[in-house]
Amino acid sequence: MMRLDHLAVSALTLEDGVAHVEAALGVTLAPGGQHPHMATHNRLLGLGDIYLEVIAADPSARRPAWPRWFDLDRFSGAPRLTNWIAACDDLAAELAAGPGGLGLPVALSRGDLRWTMAVPATGRLPFDDAFPALIHWAGPVHPVQRLPDSGLRLLRLEIAHPQAAALRKLLAGRLDDARVVIVPGAGKALQASFATPGGTRRL
Repeated sequence: MMRLDHLAVSALTLEDGVAHVEAALGVTLAPGGQHPHMATHNRLLGLGDIYLEVIAADPSARRPAWPRWFDLDRFSGAPRLTNWIAACDDLAAELAAGPGGLGLPVALSRGDLRWTMAVPATGRLPFDDAFPALIHWAGPVHPVQRLPDSGLRLLRLEIAHPQAAALRKLLAGRLDDARVVIVPGAGKALQASFATPGGTRRL
């Protein structure tokens, strides 16, 4: 089984991404960190049971010899919600049951956080990056336990794709979260709605 773990907003620079999310949601993001293996860095936002990360290539790090996750090497345009990440207890089993192209497990760490993430060889996940990236957290520590609670809560994550029916079928029985809704669309697009003290806001 999989469960919604976090959302990823991609940006050309971390500063641009943070400014976009803070303006859209009316919050201040918490510090994140660097990912030396992928030469990326992020800032985070606690959303109760899940979190949001703003992620971008780290200009202070040497570009890796492999594609960065979330297809960041080919990212262009304004900051936007590009990916969703699902946690699982048995990563190998979920990879075996999923579509081809989900990637190979890569063990990563930052401080006392330990996780294994499936990273596709191309940097791009199935269904034009609409399929969730898969992650397994090792040990008892999870980012939501360390993040200040923003008070915001995810109401709905809408994933639009031309092959919505096929995507829904692959996730049926594997992800049970009423907030995740897959709808037909002319192209891949993600939109998230959040409950905030000032009303519903969207990314």
